[in-house]
Amino acid sequence: MPLNKIADYLKKGEVAVLTGAGMSTASGLPDFRGKAGLWKNRDPRILASITSMENSPDEFYEFYRSRINALEGVKPNRGHYILARWQHRGLLAGVVTQNVDRLHQEAGSPEVWELHGNLKEVRCDRCGNVYESSLMMESRNCPECSGPLRPNVVLFGEQLPGRPLEEAERLATSAGCFLVLGSSLEVSPANWFPSLARRSGADLFIVNKTPTPLDGAATGVVHDDIIDVLEQIDGILESI
Repeated sequence: MPLNKIADYLKKGEVAVLTGAGMSTASGLPDFRGKAGLWKNRDPRILASITSMENSPDEFYEFYRSRINALEGVKPNRGHYILARWQHRGLLAGVVTQNVDRLHQEAGSPEVWELHGNLKEVRCDRCGNVYESSLMMESRNCPECSGPLRPNVVLFGEQLPGRPLEEAERLATSAGCFLVLGSSLEVSPANWFPSLARRSGADLFIVNKTPTPLDGAATGVVHDDIIDVLEQIDGILESI
């Protein structure tokens, strides 16, 4: 049974985790895809891009202000707390996330590699100063140099930050088990790491409500609620 095998790897501290938008849906945040997704009537390749920020600033800021506002009052769910507890117990080799909500950190995870940055912060595109995201709800300009503020996330057309990519690659090539939680695995380069882990000899487990392009390459696939699955694994750990 996949969950028992994952629990065995956890006991040895050999599990690397990659989380996607589905990890946060239980906290009240909609997924980026699907009928109720955040991207439903908007093309992210246009709105969430450098080109949009420079050439369509009104639409750009309206879009990101709505996303920042959507995080107001959102709290970590039981799954976030389970992963944080596993980290503190030394059961996880590491956590990589595609999410920008910082819910892992709010749940107490000591180290999370954010592939796409986070929406809790904004930074000046000129001087690089970083501020709380609430500042961009009121102004478009840096209070220090008057340069344009922007969300501290990776926009379309930009490269992902080097250190998170390096750590994700390290985990993919060294972990005995690579566990994907709530990712559609349709976005590059995040979807490259599970494949790399598999090629490096790791067992790959995918927990997602809907099928992913990598299901056929996985050691085990569970199309079920992520929180329920994590609680089941947690129960198995306690019984071992």
